Amino acid sequence: MDAGSIVRPARPRRKAQVRFADGRIYEAPVGTSLETYIQAIDFDLPAPIVAAHINGELREITYHIVTDSEVTPITIADSDGMRIYRRSLAFLMITAAEELFPDAQVEIEYALNFGGFYCEVKGRTPFTPEELARIETSMRQLVDADIPIGKQRVPLEEALSYFEARQHTDKIRLLKTRKKGYLTLYTLNNAKDYYHGYMVPSTGYLQKFALRPHGPGFVLQYPRRELPTVIQEPVEYPKLVAVFNEYGEWMEVMGIPNVGSLNEANEAGRMREVILVSEALHEQRLARIASDIAEQHPRVRLVLIAGPSSSGKTTFSKRLSIQLLAHGIRPTTLALDDFLVNREDTPTDENGDYDFESLYALDLTTFNNVLLRLMDGQEVTLPRYNFITGLRETGESLRISQDHVIIVEGIHGMNPELVQEIHPGLIYRVYVSALTQLNIDQHNRVPTTDTRLLRRIVRDATYRGYSASDTIKRWESVRRGEKRWIFPFQEHADVMFNSALVYELAVLKPFAEPLLLQVKPRTPEHIETKRLLSFLDWFIAATPDLIPDNSILREFIGGSILRDYVP
Repeated sequence: MDAGSIVRPARPRRKAQVRFADGRIYEAPVGTSLETYIQAIDFDLPAPIVAAHINGELREITYHIVTDSEVTPITIADSDGMRIYRRSLAFLMITAAEELFPDAQVEIEYALNFGGFYCEVKGRTPFTPEELARIETSMRQLVDADIPIGKQRVPLEEALSYFEARQHTDKIRLLKTRKKGYLTLYTLNNAKDYYHGYMVPSTGYLQKFALRPHGPGFVLQYPRRELPTVIQEPVEYPKLVAVFNEYGEWMEVMGIPNVGSLNEANEAGRMREVILVSEALHEQRLARIASDIAEQHPRVRLVLIAGPSSSGKTTFSKRLSIQLLAHGIRPTTLALDDFLVNREDTPTDENGDYDFESLYALDLTTFNNVLLRLMDGQEVTLPRYNFITGLRETGESLRISQDHVIIVEGIHGMNPELVQEIHPGLIYRVYVSALTQLNIDQHNRVPTTDTRLLRRIVRDATYRGYSASDTIKRWESVRRGEKRWIFPFQEHADVMFNSALVYELAVLKPFAEPLLLQVKPRTPEHIETKRLLSFLDWFIAATPDLIPDNSILREFIGGSILRDYVP
């Protein structure tokens, strides 16, 4: 065919087509917002659409379609969608609270597992239940009015002046080191604020929430992804809350309540002090745990250590072993992985894949039998799992004395079903997690899962040869396993150890950024990569040179003196 017969001049198209993930195609005039498309189409989804992936990029649904596009709707049952919902809900709550109580400054402290942000109010006495009820009523009125949540880009100096007038010192500190000359602010009624990430287009999207008194503060409740239309009943987590409160005290000791103050310390040359104090607080806490075990020895014979991925459990267990040796107690370790059943006997998940994180991927009978015989002073031949063949083989023989404590580290350590045949009085449980409370500012929190994901990206590249894309791809599966097998049992711990270090994201930044920048554009992993890079951009990088060689952070960035140490 003659090229001239198929190629000819054309006018700009007046319509753009959108192809949705289910194959349906719709068109509308160029410049039509995605929200307009969504309102015209029946998606029959279990949760509200609050954003979309458009041509491989995360976009707000106010985004205007100007060219043919591939679109996947994002609901609050998706991780990106739930982040948008929670962020928007926080803005709604803060706006309502400050309209009713102009002198109040609400701070979002941390997230609770039942679905809620724990918050406190500064500048006045805590809100009473009656005052919280007034704020919630005001929030519902704003939702019923379906008020637009606006968005404006302003010069950085203008944003600084705005926050200075409202005495938001945390935001001023943060913005002083911002490299870009502008800041995007969201607006609601007369309120303006910076939020790290996208918002819903209007208050009418925020139908599900509750405000409840909680300790000295209150909880802003939201649905969880698993049940996106349900506000769950609050659950008390006294041990977890105590750890968050302890970390808050640590930050006060160091004078670093947020990222802006960490950056100030970095620029002032105080990072040596910050690192030394952070590590000293870790060592102090470890020593107290070891002393507690020593006081209960020889009754306590088994120490179970558990926690989610990239919490630093391995380094913690080795440092605990050293502390126990200082008390004259001889530790010996068992690897829970060696008690995996043969691969063909491994349970499968809903997709038919092997579920290696299931409790029942372990031979519980053999594990309990080995523990009982060891504690009875018998010689035991241990199993050894061959990950290449997927078969359990014969390992070394072991006998321990009454001076020994058995240390077992694994994700199921808090689950009572792991050690059903062991008397509870013989067991001491330690829950380890990176429960950071260092937030970007008083309205933008640092999720604990982000800290752990960045740790894992760096460690996987350093020791396992995985790319950042590989790690991010696996992360959702890891999180599902944690929610099922770890978090429900965390309050069974005798003690919790917070492995977060106030300085660590500044150190992880130069390790993580090059890895994240290698993720291919227009892939699902790239969306998460952009979010993490944007988050890390708030931190001034710090050198790892000053970090002790027994630090938990060394487990991820390399250079740990404990890497080859076997108790």
